Amino acid sequence: MGQLDGKVAIVTGAGRGIGKGIAKVFAREGAKVVVASRTPATVASVVAEIEAEGFIAFGVVVDVSNKEQIFNMVAETVKKFGTVDILVNNAGILKDVSLLDKGSDFDEAMEVMVAAPLDLIRLNTPHWRRTGWGRIVNLSSSLGAHERGLQGPGAYSVAKASLNALTRVLVRDLPLGVKINSCDPGWVATRMGGPTAPVSVEEGADTPIWLALLPDDGPTGGFFRKRDVAAW
Repeated sequence: MGQLDGKVAIVTGAGRGIGKGIAKVFAREGAKVVVASRTPATVASVVAEIEAEGFIAFGVVVDVSNKEQIFNMVAETVKKFGTVDILVNNAGILKDVSLLDKGSDFDEAMEVMVAAPLDLIRLNTPHWRRTGWGRIVNLSSSLGAHERGLQGPGAYSVAKASLNALTRVLVRDLPLGVKINSCDPGWVATRMGGPTAPVSVEEGADTPIWLALLPDDGPTGGFFRKRDVAAW
């Protein structure tokens, strides 16, 4: 038996990279996994890989910057599986453009990495209130840490810092039994991180998976790196 037997998990940005790695481990641990991504081909590919191993996956093509698509994804998930237990907010964008440049991606970055996670949390809170159990994992970054100087591209750093703030604030509003945490997976060798990044997808996915598997007495409202508390 897996640690997530009977649980339903939504993973955004699950078409590749860390999101895909998380989705596959969740499935192996017994969860019914919703593979959410913008690209139909990648969604189909990940679902096929999970099902080929004998596990359950449900693919949803969704642009998380589109509120209607987010609502429909949650509605489809609940219709198929009855509830949502775990939410991994992994979808992200990264453009190396100054915030002062007319081509800045600030609005899009905030929509994808802050507004969408909040919308998803709002939509799923009634299910968590009903069941008294839930896990929210927000994929953040050291580039969004004040302690490290917010050294990434402007919009990305601001969005990740805002996601961290959201993580801290929502602790007081979420139902008992629901844990929310952010994590820094490191500089991971994905399409976003590049092939020379020193951290493998498996290593990067380890802390998010650990946070999704937290016991009832585990931490909430924290920021973690390599399963350890990280400075904001």
